[in-house]
Amino acid sequence: MNRETMEQRINRIKVVLAEKQRTNKWLAEKLGKEYSTVSKWCTNTNQPDLITLSKIAHLLDVDIRELLVSGKPIIKEFDYTSDSK
Repeated sequence: MNRETMEQRINRIKVVLAEKQRTNKWLAEKLGKEYSTVSKWCTNTNQPDLITLSKIAHLLDVDIRELLVSGKPIIKEFDYTSDSK
């Protein structure tokens, strides 16, 4: 999915970082990721994989569910029936 397709907040990484008084830079360093990658997660432009999300939860000492927006996300212009192989 690209930015045009995904217009809904999926994760709360930015919010939880602020609650824990941590920065994108801190998280990027702890994960060994580029700052720009973490920034994209924080703006919901891209999403981390589940393993990385689990690591983020551990680093921030939160349940992984706290990093996700509750409820059913709205995904616009995405056809679940098409086979995108």
